[in-house]
Amino acid sequence: MLSSDTHVIEPPDLWTSRLDRSWGDEAPHVVEDQVGGAQWWVVAEQRTLSFAGGAQTGDRFDKPIELRTGASFSEVRPGGYDPHANLIDNEADGVWGSVLYPTEGLMLYTQAHQALLSACCRVYNDWLSEFCAAEPDRLKGVAMLNTDDVDEAVAELRRAHSLGLSGGLIPTAATPDQPYDSPVFEPLWRAAAELGMPLSLHLGANRAGAAGVDRDLSRIRPSYFAVCEHWVKVSVADMIFGGVFDRHPDLRVGVVEHELGWIPFFLERMDYTYTQRHGNARYTRFATAERPSDFFRRNVFCSFQDDELGIRERAAIGIDSICWGSDYPHTESTFPRSQQIMGARLAGVTAEEQRKILWENAARLYGFASAPPA
Repeated sequence: MLSSDTHVIEPPDLWTSRLDRSWGDEAPHVVEDQVGGAQWWVVAEQRTLSFAGGAQTGDRFDKPIELRTGASFSEVRPGGYDPHANLIDNEADGVWGSVLYPTEGLMLYTQAHQALLSACCRVYNDWLSEFCAAEPDRLKGVAMLNTDDVDEAVAELRRAHSLGLSGGLIPTAATPDQPYDSPVFEPLWRAAAELGMPLSLHLGANRAGAAGVDRDLSRIRPSYFAVCEHWVKVSVADMIFGGVFDRHPDLRVGVVEHELGWIPFFLERMDYTYTQRHGNARYTRFATAERPSDFFRRNVFCSFQDDELGIRERAAIGIDSICWGSDYPHTESTFPRSQQIMGARLAGVTAEEQRKILWENAARLYGFASAPPA
C-alpha cells in the first residue's frame, strides 16, 4: 500500500534551533508541565499540542481507556522523526511509501501571524526535505505554504520543488477577506499546475481569522470533529464555483483526513446550486458543459483513513479520486493494523478498484513508482 496521509512529529528544537533568535518566545518552542512531565508546544504565547499524537501509536486498539492528551517527546515513536525508523515501521504495516504532513505545523496555521508563519514554513520545509532525502522514492514531503501573501506562497512552492518536495499544504479554511474564489490566488493555482505539485487541505490547518476558528485549543468541543468537513466543503466549493479548475484543468487539490461519506450529498448540492440557482451574479459560468461534480472528480482527490460508508459510495465519489492514508503515527492511526482494517473495508471491492485506492491514485499524484516493487 501507499499512504497518502502520514505524519512526522517535529523535534522540540526544530524552530528554536533554526529560526533567527530575534523571534524569542514567539517561535514555536516546548514547555514542560511541572507535574507529570508532559511537554507542550507554545506558539506566540498560546499552548497548542503535546507529543501524545506520536506517543500512543496503536494504543487505541489495545488500551483505549488509557489514552491521554499529554506526553513528552521521549515517548514519541522514533518513526515520527527518524526516516529510517519510519520506513521500517510502515513496511511492517504493509505500507511501502508515504506522503508526509506536519503535526505541530498544522497548528501554526491557527496561531502564527503572517511573518512568523512564513519563517516557520521555510524552516519546516528545509527539515522535511532532509527527512525525505533518506529515501526519496518512498517518502514524498508536502511543503507548508503561507497564503497570506500569495506571491510569497508561490516562491516558497517553487523553492520546495527545488528541494525535492512533492506538494504544498495550504489553509483548509481561508480567511473571509481572501476566500479561495478570489482572483488573488491565480498565481498559486497556475504555479502548482505548472510544477505538477498537488495542493492539500488537511484537517486542522484552518487559518487564524477564518470563520469559526478558535485559537484556544482547550475550547474545541467534540462537535468540531463531528462536522470538521464543514470548512473543507466551503473551500472546495469556492474553488469550483469560482472556476478555478475550469481555468486550470491540470491543478490537483486534496481533501485530506476528512473521510468520504459526506461527499456524494455535497456533490449533489453543488450540481443543484449550479443548475437551479444560476441567477446569482457571483456564480461563474463554466466554459464547458461540465458541472461542479465533474470538476470535483477530475481535480479533487480525497484521502481517507477508515470509512466503510464512503467505500460503499465510491462510484458516486469517483474511484480515481480516492486515496487511502494510515495517519501514522497519530493516536487515531490504523497502524499497526492497516492491512487487516483495509482488508475488511475493501471486501467485495474489485481488484482494480483496490489497486487504485491503495496504490495507483497516490502514485500518480505524487510520483511514486507506477506499480508496487516485487
